[in-house]
Amino acid sequence: MTAGSRSSKGVSATQDPASMRRALHAWYRRAKRDLPWRRTRDPYAIWVSEIMLQQTRVDVVAPYYERFLQRFPDVTTLARAPIENVLQAWAGLGYYRRARHLHAAAQRVVAEHGGRVPDAPGALEALPGIGRYTAGAVRSIAFGEPAPILDGNVTRVFARLYGLDAPAESAPLRTHLWKIAAAWASGVSPSETNQGLMELGATVCTAVAPACESCPLEDACVARRTGRTARLPRPRQRPPVRRVAMVAAILQRRDRVLLVQRRSGTLLEAFWELPTVATPIAALGPRLAARFGIAIGPPRRIGAVRHSILANALAVEVVTADAHRASSRATTRSKARGATTRKPVRRATTRARTGATPLANLDLAALVMKWVRHDELAHLPLTTLSHKALRLSQWTARTS
Repeated sequence: MTAGSRSSKGVSATQDPASMRRALHAWYRRAKRDLPWRRTRDPYAIWVSEIMLQQTRVDVVAPYYERFLQRFPDVTTLARAPIENVLQAWAGLGYYRRARHLHAAAQRVVAEHGGRVPDAPGALEALPGIGRYTAGAVRSIAFGEPAPILDGNVTRVFARLYGLDAPAESAPLRTHLWKIAAAWASGVSPSETNQGLMELGATVCTAVAPACESCPLEDACVARRTGRTARLPRPRQRPPVRRVAMVAAILQRRDRVLLVQRRSGTLLEAFWELPTVATPIAALGPRLAARFGIAIGPPRRIGAVRHSILANALAVEVVTADAHRASSRATTRSKARGATTRKPVRRATTRARTGATPLANLDLAALVMKWVRHDELAHLPLTTLSHKALRLSQWTARTS
């Protein structure tokens, strides 16, 4: 429909659910993007795509999705893979808890459902990392079940379509929206309905500068008719950005660089990264000696990188230094080949005195450390921040 074809019908006439679904289906068949997860009805592949698409743009997800399925083509392969391999395949997508939950859920599917992704109501929601939205997407798209979905795009479409003026995160609005979503999914072709709603929100009913003249639901849209498109839905209250200054150290010993791995239960658990500290460069040497028993030469600044993680904006100075020795006095061998585990520091006031931050890995009590060769980097789950820092160094030029 175009702006010139808008009717003067009232809301009760133009918002007939069956008519709106038909218009949406026709538009979706004509305008949908050719995305790799739309070429399959495999429940496992659709599940992987939905997990990856959470809080991540489609253009970023597509290459990760295809590589991930090449490496883990079915739920059994994923379940049997070491978590380190899964994280390595996920590295760069962010929100890494999604990968851990996906891996744990795959193991549950193999153990409890014979390796078949379940379609029964409630079965998917019982798996780690799968909430009501993801379960609805998988059940409707893969199995054709009348299961509702409600993500950010669909929330925006419904808020504008029905003129719902309430904070996006308010509980009463969410309850009402789920009822609307269930009504939409209860008609013919819930797969096409749900994918059409998601596509409409992603490509037409966008947060900024929506293309209302291209919308198949323009005649029925309350926000469009009342001039409130730009104001609906009300924006979420976002936490303030926390700015953190850090130092990342590229410590070299012959043909190896030092990487560390955080203890279990912390941010970026199981990922390898460069030693980072929330401390001035001048204090880096003493801190490394105290934590790892490593003596280093004078740090040389090679540049700076910026990185965002959760609500933290990191400004990271990158330095390189030669490591002269490593003491075994304060470390014990771990089960991992070539790795050592730092014993916990028995000082309750360490964090208060050093101004430690959970984002600075040397301020955590227990770490695994490893000297890594150039050719080993590609096989380790390495944090995005460390990738950025290493690109500034001639050391990684030899790894590419």
